[in-house]
Amino acid sequence: MTENARAIAARVEAFVRHAIIPHEHDPRCGAHGPSEELVAELRDKARAAGVLTPHISADGTHLCHREVAIVLRAAGLSPLGPVAVNVAAPDEGNMYLLGKRASAAQKTRFLDPLIRGEARSAFFMTEPAADGGAGSDPSMLMTTAVADGDHWIVNGRKAFITGAAGAKVGIVMAKAEQGATLFLVDLPDPAIRIERVLDTIDSSMPGGHAIVAIDELRIPADQMLGNPGEGFQLAQVRLAPARLTHCMRWLGACTRAQEIAVDYANRRHAFGKSLIDHEGVGFMLAENLIDLKQADLMIDWCAGVLDDGHPGTAESSMAKVAVSEALMRIADRCVQVMGGTGVSGDTVVEQVFREVRAFRIYDGPTEVHKWSLARKVRRDWKAVQA
Repeated sequence: MTENARAIAARVEAFVRHAIIPHEHDPRCGAHGPSEELVAELRDKARAAGVLTPHISADGTHLCHREVAIVLRAAGLSPLGPVAVNVAAPDEGNMYLLGKRASAAQKTRFLDPLIRGEARSAFFMTEPAADGGAGSDPSMLMTTAVADGDHWIVNGRKAFITGAAGAKVGIVMAKAEQGATLFLVDLPDPAIRIERVLDTIDSSMPGGHAIVAIDELRIPADQMLGNPGEGFQLAQVRLAPARLTHCMRWLGACTRAQEIAVDYANRRHAFGKSLIDHEGVGFMLAENLIDLKQADLMIDWCAGVLDDGHPGTAESSMAKVAVSEALMRIADRCVQVMGGTGVSGDTVVEQVFREVRAFRIYDGPTEVHKWSLARKVRRDWKAVQA
């Protein structure tokens, strides 16, 4: 952990607390996330404050994962923070993938506008269950890619595509003859049509989550990311770190929820004393302290695994399960401590509760990660028996 990273995190935290939190009740924050106008305004503020895309330096170098953790936790102190400083999903994960695997020409065209905060992106992988398409099991991929000279023709439908509405950069996963393949596309494109933006429990991500139809999308071959059939391999470059950065951001949000609940419990009096002096309330806030620290340590451990050069597939699954479940407990207790105020929009606690509930599903439901880990347990047992 470098002093430079600590300084960046401190600047981001000060910026979010003083410049971004006041916008949480901005009427431009809707059911499908903050408006494009508000996103641009907040990013202008971050740019002026020198905290836009803080985890990537001007020369393109990236903070290590342990350093990213403290920066993203600071950004997450407000649901608007990651959007404002340009470390929100899916952009942060897409920038990481492109930084690792895109060609020089692809970086100039697709990555640089993302780093500058001038564009948003979407990752088109998940497909509608009604179509029998890929959800948590990407091997069920139905979207097709067929070679046509020096182009590829892509057809299919996608679901729960975060940020598709308003995105300028798309990463599309489709099944070619060689296997799953990733393509980079400019958006909007008439061949990519948003059927509808879903009404979901969360509301922090610009553009919401859309169902998308892809009809005869024609993509030049030089916009393929990697080679045909490398889609799953490339996706893993993105997915393990992206699971962890979700944990980082929402740890920041739950840290803030705890601050609000603690303040409420100390100021509110009932039955002759402050709420925190009632054992039932005080114990909930004490349990939150424990869960916050355990989540913090789990993130740091998994980030260290990634920093050591390991894929971190199992470790990120373990962290995602442990942290998302812990954060759900924290958010739930904060709501409970605050009673009626906790379920109202008077504070951000209610939104944090909704966002964290969705997080238990996004980037793989808890049960899918447990299933994957159970398979690893069996594989490891068999290896010992051999």
